[in-house]
Amino acid sequence: MTEQEIFNKMSEIIQDRFEVSADKVTNDLNFQNDLDADSIDIVEFVLELEDVFGQEIPDEDAENLKTVGDAVSYISAHQN
Repeated sequence: MTEQEIFNKMSEIIQDRFEVSADKVTNDLNFQNDLDADSIDIVEFVLELEDVFGQEIPDEDAENLKTVGDAVSYISAHQN
């Protein structure tokens, strides 16, 4: 998948999970600051990313995913 395809899929997940409009989802969107996501929200989001993209995201890596751009880059770099 290209980074744009990953972003588009992730944007859909974020829109559904955090109830935000598509125009709010950018690479700079911060999960905690912009979405008020707590640690449980982040864990559930990471689990959904693992399911959708078929990748395991270790906890220590998940802690570094602060923005949509971070998550897109991570998924892109770790594709099978």
